[in-house]
Amino acid sequence: MYKRFLALVIASFSGSIMLAQNSNPYKQPKLVVGIVVDQMRYDYIPRYWNKYSDGGFKRLVTDGFNCKNNHFNYMPTKTGPGHASVYTGTTPKFHGIIANDWYDKELKMLVYCAQDDSIQPVGTDDPGCRMSPNRLHTSTVTDELKLATQKRGKVIGISLKDRGSILPAGHMADAAYWFQGGDEGAWVTSTYYMNELPSWVQKFNKSNAAKSYKKTWNTMLPIKQYVESGSDNNTFEGRFKGEEAPVFPHELKKIWKDNGGYSLLKATPYGNSLTAEFAMEAIKQEDLGKDDVTDFLAVSFSSTDYVGHKFGTNSIEVEDTYLRLDADLEKLLKYLDQQVGEGNYTVFLTADHGAVPTPSYLHDVHVPGGYANTSGLALEIQQYLKDKYHSENLIENVSNDQIFFNMDELKKLDIEVEDLEEDLAARILESPEVFETYTATEMKENNYTDKIASLIQKGFNAKESGNVIVITKPGYIGGNGSLGTGTTHGSPFIYDTHVPLLFYGFGVNKGSTVKRTEITDVAPTISALLGIAFPSGTIGNPIPEVLD
Repeated sequence: MYKRFLALVIASFSGSIMLAQNSNPYKQPKLVVGIVVDQMRYDYIPRYWNKYSDGGFKRLVTDGFNCKNNHFNYMPTKTGPGHASVYTGTTPKFHGIIANDWYDKELKMLVYCAQDDSIQPVGTDDPGCRMSPNRLHTSTVTDELKLATQKRGKVIGISLKDRGSILPAGHMADAAYWFQGGDEGAWVTSTYYMNELPSWVQKFNKSNAAKSYKKTWNTMLPIKQYVESGSDNNTFEGRFKGEEAPVFPHELKKIWKDNGGYSLLKATPYGNSLTAEFAMEAIKQEDLGKDDVTDFLAVSFSSTDYVGHKFGTNSIEVEDTYLRLDADLEKLLKYLDQQVGEGNYTVFLTADHGAVPTPSYLHDVHVPGGYANTSGLALEIQQYLKDKYHSENLIENVSNDQIFFNMDELKKLDIEVEDLEEDLAARILESPEVFETYTATEMKENNYTDKIASLIQKGFNAKESGNVIVITKPGYIGGNGSLGTGTTHGSPFIYDTHVPLLFYGFGVNKGSTVKRTEITDVAPTISALLGIAFPSGTIGNPIPEVLD
């Protein structure tokens, strides 16, 4: 009897201790660092694994949580929509960023995802830097952090690309900075955030930071060790202007002027190094993670996209860019250890889309792939409409694999929108390179469960999308039918949707899963970790295995 009583007392006492230890289940990290790697396929982690250092990608994988089956759950898989979806927890159907740029049916013109003509550039006179998140229709996880902390938590976005910094930083950010190339080589912003660059940014711009990367790009390791990639000199890769072949070394000084001056850095791994350098300076100068109110740094590494577009997924240039990015990540993580303290910050890393293997390479090795003759198809469609409807003005715009009708012309000719959509979709489907076509009416009226169709539907926005959506075959991209170089993205196929998702640090379990996760799960997972409201358009869910 006495032993049973003693056991109950001990159990009760132990329970009290555990309750005291867990009295604050909503303790938060001092800093969240969100990392988006532009155009990173999931397989770039295992593919280059043996060459990565222990402190970069490997540290995030081995000491963090690895979602191995993570996908974008919509089309188009492009930079603007990708960054928006990571941080809003929803898809273009709701957040409204349906592409990098798209045809505005009311304005009758192409608009850019971060364009805001009411805003002025800061740090440059370039009118092309009049940018803000005004076209983003829902809140972001960074917005929700600002709301939850009464604006006390700092939020800063950094990327070579304006859209890569602005969309993640959200509507309430303290700052969003992007890189101005050409002759300037400076980090800039807009009056949406401030009227003058902070002194530390001005000092950074005046330093030798950007200019120091005007140097030769050679492989980090002996080139013979790059066995994970194809040969250095081949016909599947693009070239910098002024180069006779797409081979190492790339003498940046010699080709500087022909390739846009400082803009050339974007298409080399040095653009990522400069981004990491600027991000570390922001952590220091803005005192991020220095108090008990959580701050948020959103960093996008864009050079991987520029390099991938030019050289393709099988190039030594892409592999070298990832090995150098790995070294940059190691520096950033060590810097966070020093400035914020290991265990005091949370990191997630993902991508805004993947990429298709260069179709000309696929064709060469007898794997299905090629180039759809989109220009020729457009001419055929125009002739078809002219012959059948006796009009050359039924199509107002063709962009982003979508066809927009001229509604005034349809009304004038008494043509029903649904009838023309169905007719044109059927005609386009006859093209041998076309996989499928969908109409706006189908997107509005049906609830698709088929994987490809549902991805298209989640990217369809009734107010902004076109009347007919065209999907080319897997492995095919748009062109003039002839073989091309480099790569691109945007499709609903798995090479564009399968991207890495890693969580690391405060509040994160160690482990991995092959259960399907989706890009819209990132924001609610971070929101749950922080104990804040989910972004307003969220359709994703927290990933329970990730959270401690």
